[in-house]
Amino acid sequence: MGRLVKTLPSSARIRDAALEGFARGGVEATSIRDVATAAGVSPGLVQHHFPTKAALREAVDEHVLAIATETFRDFPNADSATEIQRELGDRVTAIIRDHPIMLRYVSRSICDGEEAGLRLFDAFVRIADAQWRRLADEELLREDSDLLWAGLHVVVLNLATVMFEQALDRHLPKPFRVAEMLERWNAASSALFRVGMYRPGVK
Repeated sequence: MGRLVKTLPSSARIRDAALEGFARGGVEATSIRDVATAAGVSPGLVQHHFPTKAALREAVDEHVLAIATETFRDFPNADSATEIQRELGDRVTAIIRDHPIMLRYVSRSICDGEEAGLRLFDAFVRIADAQWRRLADEELLREDSDLLWAGLHVVVLNLATVMFEQALDRHLPKPFRVAEMLERWNAASSALFRVGMYRPGVK
């Protein structure tokens, strides 16, 4: 891990260094000393802010959940299903573009079967489920839509995209994180859900 730029408060720099370390090497393999080195602080300062690794991980998890919640908060009203789907797609794309390390951490933790990661997965599903239920309440979805799997599919699709980014790059004309490819991914993913979930004729 490289040293983080010293512009954030030390506790935030430590938290972000831990997030990156946990994403790249896993929680068990990332020591307090590793986090301290990446954050450019002493191990003692890490333990001053976070007395245990469990406390540090809890801070990381709270930060991850806060980002996800904020991204999908205050969803604006829209005049059409297409506008709603576009807004959803743009927000999902933004979180993938701006927080790839966060999503890698969540994905790794889930794959490792860690309880903390599974709790984050649960929280992500709740966020996705709330958006689908909003669309259902507005009678924009097909009557036979499976809302349970709709929420699960959104979370799995997005986490898997981050997990398999290196493999995806082998099949894309440009790297996934190039703006053009992110936009193309957004359009394709939105179309997938729009065609499969929305009522015929909904625009």
